[in-house]
Amino acid sequence: MNLSEYLKAIPSSRRPRVDQLMAVIQDAYPDVMLDMQYRMPTFHNGDKGWCALANQKHYISLYTCGEKNIADFKAKYPRIKCGKGCINFKDSDALPIEAIKKVIDNAMHASVKCEK
Repeated sequence: MNLSEYLKAIPSSRRPRVDQLMAVIQDAYPDVMLDMQYRMPTFHNGDKGWCALANQKHYISLYTCGEKNIADFKAKYPRIKCGKGCINFKDSDALPIEAIKKVIDNAMHASVKCEK
């Protein structure tokens, strides 16, 4: 599946949130490379770092592939579900944009291999 097909498949009720998150990334990193990795839109900051978005069944995930990239966010927003290196935004969760920008910045400058 290519990026265009992926975006078209996102339910219309959720698409504005995905678009907003994509815009936050692209506004902060206008030269970011966007491709499909692991069947989801992935943003690469050269060889420095990356983040990805995924439309899941019950939430939108922001993947950063590093627990340290989301540590501050996780502490500040304990009600928003987080994984080891990702944040899972339910449709009812607010999108704290400034905190998300910090997570994205952390991820784009992480320059680390994915933690397993």
